Amino acid sequence: MKSATSFSRSGLSDWLIQRVSAIILAAYTVWLFGFFIINSNVDYATWHAFMSGTCMRIFTLMALLSFVAHAWIGMWTVFTDYLTTSQMGRSANVVRLVAQIVMAIALFVVIVWGIQIIWGN
Repeated sequence: MKSATSFSRSGLSDWLIQRVSAIILAAYTVWLFGFFIINSNVDYATWHAFMSGTCMRIFTLMALLSFVAHAWIGMWTVFTDYLTTSQMGRSANVVRLVAQIVMAIALFVVIVWGIQIIWGN
């Protein structure tokens, strides 16, 4: 049975999304570190030129979406593993629901704000 708050239809799919998103985030981090190593004195114009290219914007958007998917799956796992009735009593379901709602709102804000930053003028 699929949980209403899980990311995909199965644990295997969640596991795969978690691993692929980690690879994308690692590649993005390495790419940024490489940029800073090659350009030791980065000013606003250099940074703006680097981040304004379409390829970099798409890569940044992929990293942003990977971050959100990775965070949701990871936190959903933590919430369902540790915010349980055996750990917290009868209030666990309410606490878990509130935690998931707060997490969903925070990640939605990250997506909207990130898209505004990436694709804004």
